[in-house]
Amino acid sequence: MKKHTVVFEPAGARCEINDGATLLEAAARAGVGLGSICGGSGICGKCRVTVKAGMSSLSGYTDAEREFIKQAEVGLRLACECRIYGDVTVRVPPQDMVSRKAARKVSVNLDPAVRKYSVKIAPPSMQDMGKGDRERVMEALAAQHGLSGLSLDFHVLKGLQKTIRDARGDVTASVWMGREIIRLEPSVSGAAYGLAVDIGTTTVAAYLCDLGSGNVLDTLSATNPQAAHGEDVMSRITFAMTEPGGLSVMQGEIRDCINGIIRETGLTPGDILDMTVVCNTVMHHIFLGIDPSGIGAAPFVHAVSRPLYVKARELGININESAYIHILPAASGFIGADSAGVLVALGPYSRDEKVLIIDVGTNGEILLGDRDGVYSASCATGPAFEGAQIRFGMRAAAGAIERVWIDTETKEPSLEIIGNARAGGICGSGIIDAVAGLFKAGIIDKTGRLRLERLEPPRAEDLSHTERLRLDALGRPEYVLAWKEQTGTGADITVTQADVRAVQLAKAALYAGTRLLMRRMGMERIDRIILAGAFGSYINKESALAIGMLPECAPENISAAGNAAGEGAVLALFNIGKREEAERETAKLKHIEISMDPGFQDEFLAAMDIPHR
Repeated sequence: MKKHTVVFEPAGARCEINDGATLLEAAARAGVGLGSICGGSGICGKCRVTVKAGMSSLSGYTDAEREFIKQAEVGLRLACECRIYGDVTVRVPPQDMVSRKAARKVSVNLDPAVRKYSVKIAPPSMQDMGKGDRERVMEALAAQHGLSGLSLDFHVLKGLQKTIRDARGDVTASVWMGREIIRLEPSVSGAAYGLAVDIGTTTVAAYLCDLGSGNVLDTLSATNPQAAHGEDVMSRITFAMTEPGGLSVMQGEIRDCINGIIRETGLTPGDILDMTVVCNTVMHHIFLGIDPSGIGAAPFVHAVSRPLYVKARELGININESAYIHILPAASGFIGADSAGVLVALGPYSRDEKVLIIDVGTNGEILLGDRDGVYSASCATGPAFEGAQIRFGMRAAAGAIERVWIDTETKEPSLEIIGNARAGGICGSGIIDAVAGLFKAGIIDKTGRLRLERLEPPRAEDLSHTERLRLDALGRPEYVLAWKEQTGTGADITVTQADVRAVQLAKAALYAGTRLLMRRMGMERIDRIILAGAFGSYINKESALAIGMLPECAPENISAAGNAAGEGAVLALFNIGKREEAERETAKLKHIEISMDPGFQDEFLAAMDIPHR
């Protein structure tokens, strides 16, 4: 089949793609993080690119493109809609190339799974010809370090004799869990490195660690390339079920993404001797190549709850080929290893106060409890908070409006934009601020309706009128956050009635889920709220309370924990006891499937009001 070259600026990534493939498929092959919230079905309008060369090599504009792209926006295309019939160069908006996700510094007693031991191997002689080098290594480790009963990975065995001879018997053995030798090298070897990885639905974050010192050396991240198939877990399940080889494609994408991050560390892959992984259950199954379809329908059954140890070479991950990858346990179909990471990082089971932990990502996980027990639930909150379903939504990147204040008298907004750039759209924290500000300013009512009476010409004494509240070309109400002269897109950035409704749906699901857990626990109040996840770190807690996204709690008792799931992966890398703790406490979780609870619908409808009924 004829192939064409596609180049993606400004990254300079390129790929060869089959005739008739879409630009979105080309972006996934080139490893370019390109937004596609709807999974390429042409209904979100987020995968916009600018064609720099080769417009004639693309198929014509579709109805979906005409809906999202104005005639004046010359050169813009939806990557999921246009097919490639020649060489093309396109430019990807910067916001689709950047993500923010970082772990906090951790404090933990060092007890890693992999330790290095220097050992002196006696040279062979004619008197012990019946003893092989493997046996002499085992004897030396037992005599010099008290390590007995060890096994030796086969890949280490293959290079054993050369290593010992070249090092003249002075070698360093890397031993996993006090049970298996996974590397043998000359004693001049350097540090033992480990990698903690958080495979998110949208973002993959990795933390390079020194297992000997307990230091987190570097934080790296990349957009999950599976986003080309949809930015929520259900779309990934659908792709695996309906596309021939879909599961294999997505497993390969996440493998290549992690290997790309490993290359960015600058280390020789063999130097990374251990790896821990946290992820939601769907990402867990895809990473392991397990069919996730059982999670997609009631009773939402996942393949395995227990933690796993898998050789890196079995999964094609380019760390030391003899190293193990530890995947933390999953409690249920939608409470995965990422929640296990949050558990060990924040430890609600060891607290006297009643604490609510919300990991706000593409999917929202809720943990509620204290030392007497912890309940868990999952709800679909992500699409709006990640920028999906929002007319001018985007990820938290340069040009995103991340803070909004609306003057209650003048109705004029003040904006804070990431990177001090011209506004290109609004991210999750910004849309929450905007809805809260519109409510406080009386521009939307408690039902979330934009108040059309504000469009009437103002009376002399009436300061409530604002030109920013208007009807769009189709007669739908919207509020202008930024005029086109202030933006980097040349178009006004607005908050629409549909945007407000999307936020209401997301926050209502989260609030209703929390209320149901409180009811199950007989809990009347919450002492502390912790917002976890990259997005949770940037939410304005006053705005979240104002729209009813969170239950009542003193603002000073609401805090952000950053990427607590990633922190849990780091803790498990540095201390094997944390792995045991994660397994033990995850098994104790009392999970509630809130969508099946008979009271959910009433709670959800009541929570649709602002702040809530």
